[in-house]
Amino acid sequence: MEWALGFVSIILLVVGLVGQAFEMRKIRLTTYKDEDLGSTNIFMNKKNLKWYAILGVGIVLWYASERM
Repeated sequence: MEWALGFVSIILLVVGLVGQAFEMRKIRLTTYKDEDLGSTNIFMNKKNLKWYAILGVGIVLWYASERM
């Protein structure tokens, strides 16, 4: 296992998950009132695409580091 690549992938995964959580909270607060339930379409919001890309790169790097 390539340790440097593994650490980078873990950092990307953590940043992606935390960033997406804050982004989804921001989307939910601007779109829905407190008493309304959020829609399942919140995952398909265009603002989440950058976080999905970061998560995808982290997963690919993690896989690559395991195969080296």
